[in-house]
Amino acid sequence: MDFSSILTNLWEQSGFGNLVWQNLVMIGVAIVFLVLAIKFKFEPLLLVPIAFGILLANLPGADIMLDTTGGQLGSYGQAVVEGAHWYDSGVLRILYTGVKSSVFPCLIFLGVGAMTDFGPLLSNPVSLLLGAAAQLGVYCAFLLAVAFGFEPAEAASIAIIGGADGPTAIFLTSKLASHLLAPIALAAYSYMALIPIIQPPIMKALTTEKERKVEMKQLRKVSKTEKIIFPVAVLLFCAFLLPSVAPLLGMLMLGNLFRECGVVDRLSDTAQNALMNIVTIMLGVTVGATANGQDFLQLKTILIVVLGFVAFGFSTAGGVLFGKLLYVITKGKINPLIGAAGVSAVPMAARVAQNVGRKYNPTNFLLMHAMGPNVAGVIGSAVAAGFLLAVFG
Repeated sequence: MDFSSILTNLWEQSGFGNLVWQNLVMIGVAIVFLVLAIKFKFEPLLLVPIAFGILLANLPGADIMLDTTGGQLGSYGQAVVEGAHWYDSGVLRILYTGVKSSVFPCLIFLGVGAMTDFGPLLSNPVSLLLGAAAQLGVYCAFLLAVAFGFEPAEAASIAIIGGADGPTAIFLTSKLASHLLAPIALAAYSYMALIPIIQPPIMKALTTEKERKVEMKQLRKVSKTEKIIFPVAVLLFCAFLLPSVAPLLGMLMLGNLFRECGVVDRLSDTAQNALMNIVTIMLGVTVGATANGQDFLQLKTILIVVLGFVAFGFSTAGGVLFGKLLYVITKGKINPLIGAAGVSAVPMAARVAQNVGRKYNPTNFLLMHAMGPNVAGVIGSAVAAGFLLAVFG
């Protein structure tokens, strides 16, 4: 073999020789995400692993997400090896099993429950209504997706992006439309991370300056007994009503019981910190790694991402508009901005409501008031997913 043949073979086997424009586009998207996460600090815990997963997925020939046993082609037309074992797959494809099986989403919910204080919701039960109103985008997006030709099960999976809850979106999609899991999971987590960009313009467009300046009175103190009873009561009611929601809601409430019962501090600490961090890394990187440019940059995938954005916008608008209704009913005692926190992204959406409110009234402190609709949104999105799964599953 002469030197020129060696160089030719090296070039053909290199990433440069297999690079296509779709990979370059997705690498550009990953860099934008990294800039938003590192420079502007837009939810770096989500965006950094997702962005790096996108980078890994678009390295030609690396076969990070190669599936040797799933009956699919490997990267760039390489045939799947007959008789290959699961451990011959790409390393992130193996980890991705935790996403497809819903193990990671359920563990994330365990950690979220351990970190969540339902006190603001219990002290102001009207928050449940705001959390329910913020699910408007789920049902609007479902109708739009059906109108665009998606099957009802596919439309339901796309619509749940409006709940702004990545684990719930993964859980529902893996049951109803697993072939759409990659774009739906990536869209859900990306929009969650981009809440500080997406929500404020909608909040400002739907409220007046007077409404944004409203100060809300201090919440009542919730007893420990109430906090212990709440997760058990909610689980029993919701699971008896919609058994399909038990895996997600059960782990959420178990984590919350760890937090509130006061006798398993070590378990609560593990769920909040070590376990949550480990699962976030694995889920974020593997979700990002599903965005291979050649598979991702297709008309159907782009339509899913657009419909997810519409769902997210309608959910934010639904919460704010219901907040405006409560503002009128209570004669100005409720700030409509907290309605935007009714989407499920905890505590990101609540922080956005706080930040927007303080721009117009520096003495305002809406965070705890916004946490009520925010945690209600977690329950609301899980219940919405359970309803859709019961109907279309």
